[in-house]
Amino acid sequence: MPIYHKLGKIPQKRHTVFKNKDGKYYYEQLFGTEGFAGMSSLLYHVHRPTQIKEIVKSYSIAPKIAVEKNIRPMLLSGFNVKPTADFLESRKYMLVNNDVLLGLAAPTKSLTSYFYKNADADEMLFIHKGSGTLKTYLGNIPFEYGDYLIIPRGMIYQIEFDTKDNRLLFLESFSPIYTPKRYRNPFGQLLEHSPFCERDLKLPKNLETNDKKGNFLMKVKKEGMIHEIVYATHPFDVVGWDGYNYPYGFSIHNFEPITGRVHLPPPIHQTFETNTFVICSFCPRLYDYHPKAIPAPYNHSNIDSDEVLYYVDGDFMSRNNIKQGHITLHPKGIPHGPAPGAMERSIGQKETQELAVMVDTFRPLMVTEDAMKIDDKVYYKTWVE
Repeated sequence: MPIYHKLGKIPQKRHTVFKNKDGKYYYEQLFGTEGFAGMSSLLYHVHRPTQIKEIVKSYSIAPKIAVEKNIRPMLLSGFNVKPTADFLESRKYMLVNNDVLLGLAAPTKSLTSYFYKNADADEMLFIHKGSGTLKTYLGNIPFEYGDYLIIPRGMIYQIEFDTKDNRLLFLESFSPIYTPKRYRNPFGQLLEHSPFCERDLKLPKNLETNDKKGNFLMKVKKEGMIHEIVYATHPFDVVGWDGYNYPYGFSIHNFEPITGRVHLPPPIHQTFETNTFVICSFCPRLYDYHPKAIPAPYNHSNIDSDEVLYYVDGDFMSRNNIKQGHITLHPKGIPHGPAPGAMERSIGQKETQELAVMVDTFRPLMVTEDAMKIDDKVYYKTWVE
């Protein structure tokens, strides 16, 4: 996250004595990634952030793989994932590899009875239905329909939902999630040709400092396991912090599409990137304006990546019979393109109101048992004339 941000009270100099008005010390913590070389923030706690009272239990939540080596294009009906009360229990993994875990969730209750931390992966939550507040020890971020929430690994958080009807697409990335390099100058500032800018980002605010002792349950995800740990002090006891490593939000509705006279390839929709996959936003936009333009995408071969599309809203012009919450998977090794009739009916069209999230992984995805439960089983045949 290439923007400096700060909240609360911090000392003038790093790694120096910092006390409250009663003369008691605040405790400094470096919250960083990639050793000491990546993005980091300095936090100042009321209490030591290391006070473990008890490790209650540990249990596996590793994805259960149904198809390890997949060649079949698939369509998953995401809204068929059943709502579940608990936030973590609601998360169902669909498509996974050693770089990223992609899944769906429909939690009906807020995550407030415990705290959660993913120790292995950056998380991206895309809000398809619902609204609420992401609460962290670095501040709070209100969210709503269409928001991406980027949560760095190691971030302790809770989520308060405003309603029971919530639908999320989520990713867990084992490499950091950043904005694309080609949109940034050497200093990290988003450039003029970027489809969004720093003004569009939702940064943490309303830092809440809790000076409380007791028994505070935290669930830590690490190596496919959940470890339930009891801490002696409230995790949200930060009085101030500054740096570059923190959660933030971005609305898909603030993505400004790049268009041209003839059809442009999917990288123009890129919104985030890692070393192992990219995330793209397909948004309402004007179509190509060459007098003989074909707005529908041309057939192309997935030689180097698997393509996943999550359909959010609108009429997705390159597919037939697509509904909200559908996921399509086009694995590497098979060319794919618009559905029969899509190319022809796109000619002469001026704009689209489609809204979708695309994830292209550089290594093949495995299909989970939960994905097989919502697979339509016939999607791969729909190109036969």
